[in-house]
Amino acid sequence: MAHDTQALAPGNYARVGKATTERPLARWTLIGISLVFLLLILLLPLAAVFFEALRKGPEAFLEALADPETFSAIRLTLIVAGISVPLNLVFGIAAAWAIAKFEFKGKAFLTTLIDLPFSVSPVISGLVFVLLFGSHSILAPYLQSYGIKILFAVPALVLATVFVTFPFIARELIPLMQEQGTSDEEAALSLGASGWQTFWYVTLPNIKWGLLYGVLLCNARAMGEFGAVSVVSGHIRGVTNTMPLQVEILYNEYNFVAAFAVATLLALLALVTLVLKTLLELRYSAEISASRRH
Repeated sequence: MAHDTQALAPGNYARVGKATTERPLARWTLIGISLVFLLLILLLPLAAVFFEALRKGPEAFLEALADPETFSAIRLTLIVAGISVPLNLVFGIAAAWAIAKFEFKGKAFLTTLIDLPFSVSPVISGLVFVLLFGSHSILAPYLQSYGIKILFAVPALVLATVFVTFPFIARELIPLMQEQGTSDEEAALSLGASGWQTFWYVTLPNIKWGLLYGVLLCNARAMGEFGAVSVVSGHIRGVTNTMPLQVEILYNEYNFVAAFAVATLLALLALVTLVLKTLLELRYSAEISASRRH
């Protein structure tokens, strides 16, 4: 016991902390490697995108964005994201609530299915929709008889985008709701609240920051998705091309200024997402600290 007490003495704590602290040379070496990596992989390519977009001046930049096909791609990207994100919002909340708050058979299987888009290539997911709704699929005669066009149209773009983005909101909410437990909901129900009242006034306020964070990530991925959308779009100019597809077409045509002009919009979206993500994390951390003090 005396030996243990001696080992836990304050002076020994200082020596243990000192022994486990990296030396200044190692610490600065690691920091330097990280900064060089970020500079080469992230900052320089990002700067190159903006430089190429503005290489011929602001007039050429604005003219490229005002092109009818480019404007159509921007509008279509906003439409697809505007449909996909709310659908994933509903699914993410429902799936997270079911997994975190209830016990049922198949719970582990449902959790695995949510992670499926993370392990499947977006190109493969696009091919799945081609097999389902293509001209040689089982559903093709029924769709044609009712005049419904899924493939190479907006519905296919929405379906492909929903598939590749639906884990983002659910995956943000599941661990958060599991950590919070069910005590607040049980208290509300015991006081006579209905299921919807419990959700709106208890569950939703508790998950609001995680929900906003998940929606933010989901929207960024929806606007920047390329692989799955490329397979199901048909590359119909001015009709089914989203912003990433428009960038590819313009670049292949050696219209570099226009290609990089559209790319800057996607880069700005990424930067805005990063800023909002940081603000949400700071706000959430501030609320956690305030709740712990009280």
